[in-house]
Amino acid sequence: MILFIQILQVLIDVVWWIIIAQFILSILIAFNVINTYNSFIASLWQGLERLTEPVYRPIRRILPDTKPLDLAPMVVIIGLMILDRAIIPAIYRASIGGPI
Repeated sequence: MILFIQILQVLIDVVWWIIIAQFILSILIAFNVINTYNSFIASLWQGLERLTEPVYRPIRRILPDTKPLDLAPMVVIIGLMILDRAIIPAIYRASIGGPI
């Protein structure tokens, strides 16, 4: 069970960094610091979009439409933080028989 929890925490960290990278890249593209005419940037942007869009899509359906500001990444980050700091430790404590 401990191995499963450690793997889950590593996956949460990886998803967190992917979301942060996409957020930074979107800001750089929006302010025209970098552009998607560069093939590397375009492929990186497409890859990050394909990874995060399945997670964002259900959240965007629920959230109100704030045109220039996308709140879905923030909601996902908050959910990951709750999972990492509250739910996973509770599962760990329950699995070793400690107090919840």
